[in-house]
Amino acid sequence: MSTDNPYCNRLANETSPYLLQHAHNPVEWHPWGKEALALAREQDKPILLSIGYSACHWCHVMAHESFEDPATAEIMNKFFINIKVDREERPDLDKIYQHAHQLLNQRGGGWPLTAIIVPGDHTPFFVGTYFPKQAAHGMPSFTEVLQRVSDFYQQHRDEIEQQNMSMRDALNTTLSHDIVASEKLNEQPLDNSVQQLASNFDRNFGGFGSAPKFPHPTNLERLLRHHAKHADEGSKNMLRFTLHAMASGGIYDQLGGGFCRYSVDERWMIPHFEKMLYDNGPLLALYADAFAAFADPVFKRITTETAQWVMREMQSADGGYYSTLDADSEDEEGLFYVWTPQQVKALLDKNEYDIVSRIYGLDQPANFEGHWHLHVYANIQDIAKQIGISHAEVQQQLNSARNKLFNEREKRIHPGRDEKILTAWNGLMIKGMAIAGRRLGDNVIISSAHKAVDFIKQHLFKDGRLLASYKDGQAKHMAYLDDYAFLIDGLIELLQSQWRNSDLEFAIELAECLLEYYEDKPQGGFYFTANDHEQLVQRPKSTQDEAIPAGNAIAASVLGKLGHLLGELRYITAAKKTLQWAWMQTSQAPYAHCAMLNALEDYLTPQKIIVIRASEDSLIHWQQTCQAGFKPQQLCFAIPEDVNNLPGLLNEKKATDNPVAYICEGLQCHPAITTMDELQTSLA
Repeated sequence: MSTDNPYCNRLANETSPYLLQHAHNPVEWHPWGKEALALAREQDKPILLSIGYSACHWCHVMAHESFEDPATAEIMNKFFINIKVDREERPDLDKIYQHAHQLLNQRGGGWPLTAIIVPGDHTPFFVGTYFPKQAAHGMPSFTEVLQRVSDFYQQHRDEIEQQNMSMRDALNTTLSHDIVASEKLNEQPLDNSVQQLASNFDRNFGGFGSAPKFPHPTNLERLLRHHAKHADEGSKNMLRFTLHAMASGGIYDQLGGGFCRYSVDERWMIPHFEKMLYDNGPLLALYADAFAAFADPVFKRITTETAQWVMREMQSADGGYYSTLDADSEDEEGLFYVWTPQQVKALLDKNEYDIVSRIYGLDQPANFEGHWHLHVYANIQDIAKQIGISHAEVQQQLNSARNKLFNEREKRIHPGRDEKILTAWNGLMIKGMAIAGRRLGDNVIISSAHKAVDFIKQHLFKDGRLLASYKDGQAKHMAYLDDYAFLIDGLIELLQSQWRNSDLEFAIELAECLLEYYEDKPQGGFYFTANDHEQLVQRPKSTQDEAIPAGNAIAASVLGKLGHLLGELRYITAAKKTLQWAWMQTSQAPYAHCAMLNALEDYLTPQKIIVIRASEDSLIHWQQTCQAGFKPQQLCFAIPEDVNNLPGLLNEKKATDNPVAYICEGLQCHPAITTMDELQTSLA
């Protein structure tokens, strides 16, 4: 919008980039808050709640078509109180109204989400997603929808109240599960999940289901863990095929590293070009662990390049990780990433172009709106045979060409970046960077994760509680379950990469907050919002993985790990009760609960926890010995010999004159190990 835009609404005082994108719409937008909610009650107008995020392509489309249109805005302003919500700042609201969309329409929702809610208790009576400005593709125009909904609200209050009673009952019913006895928890869902994943596996192109195709890192992690435990070749083949397919696809940025959100086609060729921190954290951890499991150089390269992208483009100078990169630049989706053969040919010498054109398909028809988005069509071995040169020479030429193309691409106008720093998503990336740094032996990557932790402690941890979002010097919004659980998870991985007492102390503080403010003590499990959070129409409490792992699953996992590390039975009990509460849903749909299955596996087969005490030189050697390969049910913490006054059971694991390793499994601890031979025997 031009700077002389005559419109300015109440979003102008917000810090969210998404809300600020709408601050100069003719729509009289409000942020969610007491003022707007009270205004709706006073004027007896329904609330039009629009939920989206800054990197959302269809959010931009609806904004340009409808929210920037004065005629549409006039109808919105006349009949509704209009509230804009950034789903990344308020996932609590997004969860509730996405769930309502599912209940009302019997299908999943998405963004932009358009909900019409009553002004009293904010129950939704109409929910949709994107609506076009003009009727098209069997969809009514947005203004037609607005007029119909407004008329219905004025004329059918009794019907709306009847429907809303059913809606409130349905929302609350989903929170009640049958609680099973702990002895009924078993491994059957672990095996069933792999069978279900196999039945939905795309044997032609990897991944699960058809287009649009998402990476689903929790599903792939389940395959990796299943193979690690059972040496199952089927799981291994599905996993490796998918990881290679994504690494070769256009969903992966072949020049700059990092993954886009999903592929619009089944071949992983053309992505929806936005890059999300929450995808790349788990995918980084997955590729790093897969490299540890299989020693595959492709997985090592993807890990390295993605970590470098994170540090280069997604980390603030103060240490926190930014949220997203937009799909669009210069108002065109994917423009930053695509090429023409002529552009590439002008930058490379003849030999480089000969290789690049074959590998990335520049000798094939255009694959994206008359342009070429880089996708691997041929491998280096085949190209070397075709051209008659060595594998090493092809690799050298390819590396040189990629550097030239990357440097030229850097001169382009970059996609917009949402520079909100979200605690939960930072937790996911801290975990990814901690694992990547450990697997690669790269202290620079580990240091990046430490900087992010320090940023959160300084800016997003106030008066013993986390806040969810930071932007432009302001931390806001009471934190959610995911903020605590994901950050603890990241801290536990970081402690295994490089010990810092402060990180353990922080993890314990966060765990205590989880139990005090989020735990459902009678039933087990954790609510998404704290017990002193704003009262909403529902207090969400879910078990199922979405684009990110289920917060309840990660809470169960990290409390189990911390509980056994410290000897804190309250944590172990809370983890067990979460699994008991979640059992019914987990056992009915295992493939949708892969993160919960990881916590279940850790409960049924207690993890081996190794604590090493030694001087720095010996510490690193012993640590590397313990952490070789992929052993998901083994944790290793290498604590320098001069560290004292450790909490709980850790304080009993004293340093001696020589290196010493303490190994515990479940509630049983073994005699201290003082020689490398003993350690290797125990690990074997």
